Amino acid sequence: MDMYTERIETLVIGGGQSGLSVGYHLALRGLPFLIVDANERVGDPWRKRWDSLRLFTPNRVNGLDGMPFPGPRWGFPTKDEYADYLESYAERFELPVQTGLQVDRLIRNGDGFLATAGDRRFEAENVVVAMSSWQHPRVPDFASELDAGIVQLHVADYRNPEQLREGDTLVVGAGNSGAEVAMDLSKSRRVWLSGPDNGALPFRLDSRVGHVLGPFVARVIFHRVLSTGNPIGRRIRPKILAKRDPLIRVKPRDLAAAGVERVPRTTGVEGGWPRLEDGRRLEVANVVWTSGFHPGFSWIELPVLGPDEPMHEGGIVDSEPGLYFVGLRFLYSKSSEQIHGVGRDAVRIADSIAARRTQQVAVVR
Repeated sequence: MDMYTERIETLVIGGGQSGLSVGYHLALRGLPFLIVDANERVGDPWRKRWDSLRLFTPNRVNGLDGMPFPGPRWGFPTKDEYADYLESYAERFELPVQTGLQVDRLIRNGDGFLATAGDRRFEAENVVVAMSSWQHPRVPDFASELDAGIVQLHVADYRNPEQLREGDTLVVGAGNSGAEVAMDLSKSRRVWLSGPDNGALPFRLDSRVGHVLGPFVARVIFHRVLSTGNPIGRRIRPKILAKRDPLIRVKPRDLAAAGVERVPRTTGVEGGWPRLEDGRRLEVANVVWTSGFHPGFSWIELPVLGPDEPMHEGGIVDSEPGLYFVGLRFLYSKSSEQIHGVGRDAVRIADSIAARRTQQVAVVR
């Protein structure tokens, strides 16, 4: 056997809020595990996002199981504050996390699995893929046809306006990230925001109405009603997965007040300039793509990858016993992709792993 092969009962791939939640609940059950993460520090995926980003959810629901998030209950933390919280969480509960390890292959290995990360090999009875649905930046094929003088950035690489040339900027993708970036850029330049209108929450989360309706939407609608354990949730899940979420913090009137011009979808290139669905072309200095991500699970060499998402039932892959997912969009409920929802999913996965271990011990006896 290769000298670099390490054996662990459960390998958790991803050290963000989902992976740490799974680790916390495995530890509560006395089950051995290891968390591996590609980043240098726990919380780095948050640190690498744009400078002005604040969480959409208030502190009162941003804590993981066992450790409330510090600060005012209705405060909205910066992305760096949340990254530091995750790092502190891992340290407080002494969760075994190894950073700087990017898993590049996962295959079946007898009754278990073999994962490789460079020259490191891990044999595991269980594998929990604790990663979001947003891994690899996605841009349209015609992006390569834009004039070479136009600065192009995907939101995954955007930090602040100083990365761009002076001049007009087109933000492609009118979801929450696009709206937030457009607002950030509007302070220093003319901005167009391209994409369909998906609506917006009818209240502000930091308002009195938001203090009442926000928790109701999060805890009741997203957590209970819109779940695969509910007939309504099962019926509406495909529709939710097929479209963008409504705007949460930025409202259409905020964009208008900031001078951001809403324009139709960007559908191609004309003369090196981006062309809109209505035939207009925009002569801009910069394009910021907030056009989404690919799931990025091609390294999983198992017959579990569907056209849009892995095939699972609430994160449990029945066709590959011992394989689990956490953190995906609408994994079990709409709240599964949100901080306050990962704990419930982690409990279910940890319980499944514990039950599988009991069954294996019974078979051995």
